[in-house]
Formats: sequence, C-alpha cells, structure tokens
Amino acid sequence: MEKEIKNILVIRFRRVGDSVLSMGLCHTLRKSFPGAEIDLVINKGIDSLYRSHPDVDNLIVFDKDENDNIFRHIAKIRHTMRAKRYDIIVDMRSTVKSLLFSLFSLRTPYRLGRKKWYSRLLLTHTADNHAAGTGTRPEQNLLLLKPLEKIADIHYSTDFRLYVTGAEKRAFAERMMQCGIDFSHPVAVVAVATRVRSKAWPMDAMTETLHRMMEHCPDIQLVFNYAGDEREVAMEQYKALGMDSRIFMNIEACSLRELCAMLSCSTFFFGNEGGPRHMAQALGIPSFAIFPPGIRKATWLCNENSTNAGVSPDDYLTPQEQDALNMQYGERMGLITVDRVWERLEIFMDSLPNLRQ
Repeated sequence: MEKEIKNILVIRFRRVGDSVLSMGLCHTLRKSFPGAEIDLVINKGIDSLYRSHPDVDNLIVFDKDENDNIFRHIAKIRHTMRAKRYDIIVDMRSTVKSLLFSLFSLRTPYRLGRKKWYSRLLLTHTADNHAAGTGTRPEQNLLLLKPLEKIADIHYSTDFRLYVTGAEKRAFAERMMQCGIDFSHPVAVVAVATRVRSKAWPMDAMTETLHRMMEHCPDIQLVFNYAGDEREVAMEQYKALGMDSRIFMNIEACSLRELCAMLSCSTFFFGNEGGPRHMAQALGIPSFAIFPPGIRKATWLCNENSTNAGVSPDDYLTPQEQDALNMQYGERMGLITVDRVWERLEIFMDSLPNLRQ
C-alpha cells in the first residue's frame, strides 16, 4: 500500500551543471508522487533556471552570505524546516552543512543521501552512489531514491529538462538578428573558455578545429559564449581566428535565462565541457563537448548518441592505463588531438539535417 506523500525536499545547492543534471531526480519524484509538493534548495544565481519548472513547486534560495555565515545558514535552515513538515528529504550533497536540514527534521521518515562516514548519523538511508561503475550522474542521483520503492512505484527517469518561454526565445532571437545573425544559416554557440582555465582544451587546438568547422560549413555562424573573465580568453581566440566575420563576439547572455534563450536559438553547441553544455542538452539542443582529464565522459554525458556527443582522453586510454603510464595532466589532455576531435565532430555535424552539404 502506497504511503501518502505530501511534501518532498530536495537539497542540491552547488553549480549550474550539477543542478541541471539533478532535474532527472526531480522528474522521477514528480512522476512517482504526482500529488506531492517538491521544494528545491538551490544557490542564488542559478535559481532562475527553475522558476516555473514543472518538476519543482517551490524554490528555497540561499545567497552567498547565507552560505558563508554559519549562523545565518543555520537560522535559515531552522526556519525552513519549521515552516513545513516533509515526508521525504533527498540530500544530494550530504555535507556536514546540508545534513543540518535532516537534523532539524528528525521526524521525517525518509531522509535520503550519500553514504559518508558521518551521514548515517542523521540520514535514514544512504547510498554509495558515486562509486565506480554506478553510471552517469543522473543515474547516480537516482540511486538515492531506491529506499522509496518500499512505499511507492518509483518511475525512474534520467530525463532532465530546462524550459524557455516563447517570449524569451523571440526576444533573444531579435537581439541576435540586430547583431547580424541570419537564421537562414546555421548558428553554433561555442564555449572556447572555461571557468577553470586549466580545464580548457588548448587554444591552438581549438583554433584549428574551428577553422575546419568553418571550412566544412562555410555559411556557419559562431557565437562565442563567455562569462566574466572568460571574455579575455574568448577575445584571444577571436583574434587567433583572424576576427572572421562569421564569429560573433557581440552577443552576450547576461543571465542564465538569456543563455537558455541563446542556446534555444542555436543549431548546436560546441566547446569545452561545463554548465552551458548541460543546459544545451536539457533544452534539447545538439551538443558536442571536449571533456578534460579528470572529468569522466562516462559520468557526465548522459544518453550519448549521434547528436549528444563528446570526446575524452578516456576514449583512447582508460584512466587505469593513463595511471599505469604515470601520465601527467598535459599528457592526458594531449590524447585529445585535433584529428581525433574532428573525426567525431565531422560525423556529428553531418548528422544534423540543416548542416548537411
């Protein structure tokens, strides 16, 4: 007999990519407990992605001061847990700080989270969901929900989605046209930079690959996406490509909602792995990413196929083989050569109907 579940709390916090991939877990909860309210704990700055999201009813947003000041952090958690009684808590991070939600809600019968030496003190069920061989990150997230099979039929789904309104898309498309974009030709959003510079594919390799893309599809338009300090790297790349007129540096997404709109207006995404690539996939936009050493494609690329693809050092030598050879970071990155990327990227581009020559 199914137990009535009225309120569910999902604790995510963290960055864009992690939060986007967590939507598969929220979608699973929505399908499994359609009558329940699902509240999501998230950091300020990325909360706009989930406003009016069909798999989230309420957002509990923590700003930087509430995260950094332990007294304010505890006070907000205490207030949150007093305001509503939860039947299920899913602590996707299970850190010392996030476990405070469970500490202030010990009556919650299902307090689920990651298996850590200290998490069992406050959680009723834990899972070692980040162990080797546990699947992609959305699949790993779903392992946290296994104990709920005792009380309901759990409809598991790795489908993570973001949504952009028609008005948002039309407004951003108008901006792009004012900047010179011609939507009768293909548009690629390109991430040439990364938040952590050392994780970016070397610039000379990116330059050669973008040259090949423009030779392969002469009418393609490249919109360089960047944020903050990434602009400097993007400008260097723009100059390395001879400031080609098919490259657009003047179209900037000033918020995550605008980035969603930009991606929705594009033909595909290409570039370094990160949050924008996750967003593209969640919006149903074809994507091809470069995965740096230490960021396992097997974990972060869900539902890999001809239009949702990428390349990683692990495609050529397994992590164990790389370790056995005592390869350093640069040597591992060097396994991702321009020829190896282009071999796959050309197939990816040719699989897109409006890019076929």
